[in-house]
Amino acid sequence: MQTTDILIIGAGAAGLMAAYRLSASGRKVIVLEARNHTGGRIHTISHESFFKHAELGAEFIHGNLPVTLNLLKEANIKYSAAGGEMVRYDKGRFINHEGFIENWELLLQKLNELEEDTDIASFLQKHFPGEKYIGLRDGVSKFVAGYDTADPKKASSFALRNEWNNEDDDAQHRLDNGYCSMINYLADKCKEHEGKVYLNSVVTQIDWKPGDVKVITDSGEIYSAEKIIIAMPLGVLQANRGEKGAVVFHPAIKEQINAINDLGFGAIIKFLLEFKDAFWENNGTKMLAGKSLKDMAFLISDENIPTWWTQYPKHSTLLTGWLGGPRAAEKKEDTTEELLQQALQSLSNIFKLTVDELKAKLIASNIMNWTAEPFTRGSYSYDTVAAPEARTILDAGVNNTLFFAGEYLYDGPAMGTVEAALTSGQNVAKKILNHQVF
Repeated sequence: MQTTDILIIGAGAAGLMAAYRLSASGRKVIVLEARNHTGGRIHTISHESFFKHAELGAEFIHGNLPVTLNLLKEANIKYSAAGGEMVRYDKGRFINHEGFIENWELLLQKLNELEEDTDIASFLQKHFPGEKYIGLRDGVSKFVAGYDTADPKKASSFALRNEWNNEDDDAQHRLDNGYCSMINYLADKCKEHEGKVYLNSVVTQIDWKPGDVKVITDSGEIYSAEKIIIAMPLGVLQANRGEKGAVVFHPAIKEQINAINDLGFGAIIKFLLEFKDAFWENNGTKMLAGKSLKDMAFLISDENIPTWWTQYPKHSTLLTGWLGGPRAAEKKEDTTEELLQQALQSLSNIFKLTVDELKAKLIASNIMNWTAEPFTRGSYSYDTVAAPEARTILDAGVNNTLFFAGEYLYDGPAMGTVEAALTSGQNVAKKILNHQVF
């Protein structure tokens, strides 16, 4: 049995940020990670001939986010703007994506007048009924599912209002060497301060009493500490007992588990397709679209795999596909080959190339069905109507012994982001270091 001051379960952004801050302050820390790599839903892949710094998970810095940008400055990690044109493919036409949702300003007006929270689907049905607003209801529902990876029947109108009122469209960035450069920095700093990070350590049971925690892994290893930070993805915490990755607490923490289940967790499938050439930039596509798509960053459509993006402003032969929300959840059991076929068919419909032609151009593919991954079980959190109360319960921890960290605990416009995870990890470390008793 190994003993330490603080155990941290999960080596994603939240867990490693907490580990870094705590170890730098002289606390002995052990981080246990179920996967064979750090980063959690951050996973940069690189190969010599393709997929150079390609992101299977988190990819963008969505706005001028203080915790993320300060950490990157501290680590001297470079990042670059990721602007470009937003293009929509609609009924055979490539059009500018601006103003793509009908009556958007009216939607925001009605949302800002809302006094009692409700799910966004119910809000739309009540305030925008009938045939006149079919386009608005459909557009908002697809946006919530695609961008927030959320179920519109569960997603909080108040939270979405906060997000949409604070959008910063001009501040999108990518890390030059991938998000894992930041993860590696956090892990290395933790180790420099004598913290330990153990991979392939699947926690199955947490036995605890005030000031005393014992953790048991699936291999029978036992770790003990005075405190524990549970920094596992929300989807894993919501897993049913007996499912792979699920953790049993002794004694049970019923109030906290109920709060966990009151939060929303989305579904996502991400597609990385590397081609021999950037066919979306060639003259054939220019003639088809009626304009050059060399400056295209995002392509939105109504296809089975609806959202695609390039590496613009870098001209790369990589196309990234994205399917989120309930439709992604429905494809949880689809095979990789089935998903690849759906992706190629979607591109075929848009660019008028046959699937066989696209296959001939395809160098490599990597499809990440995060919802099917047992140590993730989804994409990222979204607020339900019950989320504020649930967060209050989880933020309080249990007997100054059990603490929670993760992007699902963040309360602000950058929900569901790496910023949210880093902020949560930093905040829980401060709580422990300040010796606050809950």
